[in-house]
Amino acid sequence: MSIARRSFDTLIIGAGGGGLRAALQLSRADARVAVVSKVFPTRSHTVAAQGGVNAALANVVPDNWHWHMFDTVKGSDYLGDQDAIEYMCRAAPRVVYELEHFGVPFSRLDSGRIYQRAFGGQSRDFGGDQAVRTCAAADRTGHAILHSLYQQNIRARTHFFDEFFAVDLIRDQDGYFLGALALEIATGEPILIEAKTTIIATGGVGQLFRNNTNALINTGDGMAMALRAGVPVQDMEFFQFHPTGIAGKGMLITEAARGEGGYLLNGEGERFMERYAPNAKDLASRDVVSRSIATEIREGRGAGPKKDHVLLKVDHLGTDVVRKRLPGIRDMAMTFLHLDPAETPIPVSPTAHYTMGGIPTDRHGQVVVPERHGAEEAVPGLYAVGECACVSVHGANRLGGNSLLDILVFGRAAARHVIGHLAEQHFHRPLPEGAADAAMARLERWNTPRKGESVPHLRAEMGRVMEDHCGVFRNEEVLQDGQKKMLELQERMKDASISDYSQVFNTARIEAMELENLMDLGVATVTSALARKESRGAHSRIDYPERDDIHWLRHSLFGMDGIQMDYKPVRMKPLTVDSFPPRKRTY
Repeated sequence: MSIARRSFDTLIIGAGGGGLRAALQLSRADARVAVVSKVFPTRSHTVAAQGGVNAALANVVPDNWHWHMFDTVKGSDYLGDQDAIEYMCRAAPRVVYELEHFGVPFSRLDSGRIYQRAFGGQSRDFGGDQAVRTCAAADRTGHAILHSLYQQNIRARTHFFDEFFAVDLIRDQDGYFLGALALEIATGEPILIEAKTTIIATGGVGQLFRNNTNALINTGDGMAMALRAGVPVQDMEFFQFHPTGIAGKGMLITEAARGEGGYLLNGEGERFMERYAPNAKDLASRDVVSRSIATEIREGRGAGPKKDHVLLKVDHLGTDVVRKRLPGIRDMAMTFLHLDPAETPIPVSPTAHYTMGGIPTDRHGQVVVPERHGAEEAVPGLYAVGECACVSVHGANRLGGNSLLDILVFGRAAARHVIGHLAEQHFHRPLPEGAADAAMARLERWNTPRKGESVPHLRAEMGRVMEDHCGVFRNEEVLQDGQKKMLELQERMKDASISDYSQVFNTARIEAMELENLMDLGVATVTSALARKESRGAHSRIDYPERDDIHWLRHSLFGMDGIQMDYKPVRMKPLTVDSFPPRKRTY
């Protein structure tokens, strides 16, 4: 069949904060940029980020980027690459000032400076008093940033393919990536988008788990496309469970609620975090708080009739503070729980939230793969930024407020590297005959109704398996069972059925391809978790309760060729300062 074709300098897959920040940099440099998004750009998941973006502005208390770097390295449980972390923390103030000039309506202090609040795992003077580092627009910071970036991209004449689903990447026989095949959701027509460079910015894979804070679109499409193209995924065992999702529903209650002075209570009315983190208490790192809540529930000190959650108390802050600083949280609690948090504590429990792993990249956003002699080689023409990428600045555990910073810093950095590449690459590489055949075969496979198990049924079962076998606490037996079940689900997916209406409603085909992506990444996640025999950050093994720096201070790599794991060293050397060697992590 004849396929429509378009040609651009750069193709960006995903229109969240990382994709839009890269697009803006490139469009302002007069590059021809195409952004493919399966939803309207301002519905990308960045819009749901609530608490803020970290930068050592020192608007409230003294601060500097070096302290921010220390907290990030410590928060990562020393698995973060320290050169990339230094780069991010040093760039943070400039990035926030850029946002201000893009029109982001930050909340303000009485002095007129950008408002900053306290967040978990952050300190002054290398582990001293609590830092106040997170720049916020009330509790809708991601919403404010995404809308401002989108408006700036419209002004810069970025070309958007709204409501197009990226099916697979396209490359030539030399391994050079030349764009992607996409599907127009409204019509079901495929389109081949050629590009000199491709940036994957598709976000995380929170939909692996039944209860999660993520939008339905977070199905790991970019990570799975890279995996199918031969790029391994890194550190997939490290999946962050946010301590405070609405109990039983999963919607996020931002860490800003605790940053503003809220605190957690168990079913006995006790401030239990004092037992687990005597200094930081409710503002300990997220993995620490999540494990603490899970422990309280497991040991019978939960709240409610089933003792299956704890309570987040903010009513003592007063109605004015809640309405001014946490308006989105108040609206959410009133909508989904029919309670006003200014009057009644919120029932919360840990819920799947953030993918620390992803496509391995360097600090310029270039996708990198290990060579046989141990060095890393950049994949020609391919970049990744944001939650789908693993730079790695988050290591084994991400600090709150660093996710928005990550997408902005490395979206900008990737675009700057692409601009340099485009200055040398004046012409498109020829697209070989049949380069899109594999991608078209994947699409055609779902073009006709099938008779197997339904896609929604398989997706629901996958969510239960991942939640039951790869949650906050893990052990060998549970992970082995989870791996076996995920491999069986992956096999059953080959015969899955889609609706007879698939020719009319293309969403049925897209849901099937999304589930394929989820299955691949589910296997990657549980296999990586089974292989890592230690506890580090968000990966907590009951049977291996201690961190093991001798054997496991290294990044994991999962490839599609069977379930063979590979590893590479952590980059411990920063760019300009002394490194932070691993030490016992307490809060």
